[in-house]
Amino acid sequence: MKKKVTLWLMTNELEPTRKWVLSASWVKTLGLMAGIVALIVVAGVVDYVGLLTETIENKRLKAENDQLKRQFQAVEAKVSALENSLERVKTFTTKLKLITNIDSQDRNLNLSMGAQPAPNQQVEEFDQPIGQRPPIQELEKQESEFAAKKPLSETRGELSTQPGKDYQVLAIRIDRSIHDTQMREQSVIDLWELLSERQSLLSSTPNVRPARGWVTSKFGYRISPFTARPAFHAGLDIAASPGSPVFAPADGVVSYSGYDEGYGKLVTIDHGYGVLTRFGHLSQSYVQVGQKVSRWDVIALVGSSGRSTGPHLHYEVRVNGVPRNPTNYILDL
Repeated sequence: MKKKVTLWLMTNELEPTRKWVLSASWVKTLGLMAGIVALIVVAGVVDYVGLLTETIENKRLKAENDQLKRQFQAVEAKVSALENSLERVKTFTTKLKLITNIDSQDRNLNLSMGAQPAPNQQVEEFDQPIGQRPPIQELEKQESEFAAKKPLSETRGELSTQPGKDYQVLAIRIDRSIHDTQMREQSVIDLWELLSERQSLLSSTPNVRPARGWVTSKFGYRISPFTARPAFHAGLDIAASPGSPVFAPADGVVSYSGYDEGYGKLVTIDHGYGVLTRFGHLSQSYVQVGQKVSRWDVIALVGSSGRSTGPHLHYEVRVNGVPRNPTNYILDL
């Protein structure tokens, strides 16, 4: 005879008593199922607590990671600024060394660093008309089209997944910058000793901008708007408002002040050492032939006289009569 289990349900009210009769096997089955359910519940609770703890830890690690990324980016920005500064110092010292090293056989070659006019070739200068110059917004738009797009990983903050943006690369860049700093320091010391012996040469070297404005035409070959043929531009065209001051870029003596059919009102300064500077298309000249000038003296005003298409300063540097690239003399350009 099979064992049975009887369940009675009785209440205090006048209701009939209920009775369930279950076999022992059913009771065991229900007990087993209840045990399994309880085990699943306990396992779920334990897993939930573990996930909750892991989530909290992940949030903490993410916060620390975000902070490290910000610190990394700040350090990287400072390293980039340091590298840019070192590059400017390098360019600055290189120019000064080339300018002052008059005994070097390669000095003129290094200073020219660009196209030179052929013998007996007609040299022409020209400035782009103001009406044809694109607005600054258009130039910015053109530049932005060539800018590299940020990778998607960076937009999600995944800085460590980007090539070249890890701590090992940053450490290499820092070590390299430290080494470059030491090299630049020695280079500046050598340069100081050199300049101490050549102060007169440096004072007579045209190493500053002669006018405030923007360069619209550089030194070298370009298509002439007058002949539609390649022509050599012997200087820099610096666009500026009419009447803007023109400064002497170095100490010297005025060797010419007058009118030229192509250059219009023209001033020429002899700085010694075979170096001449020329200033064309002036509206007014304040100097006379034989007058001594010093760097930053106002010698004239910007204009559009002569063969010109708009107000600008045509600026030339000539060494022993040969046009040279003025950019290689101007320290802040």
